[in-house]
Amino acid sequence: MTTVYLDNCSFNRPFDNLLHPIVRLEAQSKLLIQSEIALGRLNLVWSFILEEENSVNPYEDKKEQIYLWKKIAKITVTPELGILTSTKAIEALGIKTNDAMHIACAISGDAEYFITTDKKLLNKGVENITIINPMDFVRRYFS
Repeated sequence: MTTVYLDNCSFNRPFDNLLHPIVRLEAQSKLLIQSEIALGRLNLVWSFILEEENSVNPYEDKKEQIYLWKKIAKITVTPELGILTSTKAIEALGIKTNDAMHIACAISGDAEYFITTDKKLLNKGVENITIINPMDFVRRYFS
């Protein structure tokens, strides 16, 4: 079964301004991915860094809705020494610390796909994982 990691940008996409066509399509794609996760057709990886970032979300309703996905996740990645080592290696590729930590957690959780709407991350090549936009993932997954 395919295993995915959705970063904080992806989790928050449906709460963004949906008047912009690309944002709306990304949000719809992300919701379709979540539907596949809820139906047990995709495995979700959750991580301590997702939880940490979500905990400072100033919007209580968004925070609660995102937090529900922790209970659905098949794999939860906790802070370990290996994550820090992997984070440093990923940072060396020019990726910011928190983003590198998300990617390291996704790899540690054996995710095949790191799903993000962050354009800066989409252009980065990281070994052992495919970094992909929600729309592109949906196209690949359903083809």
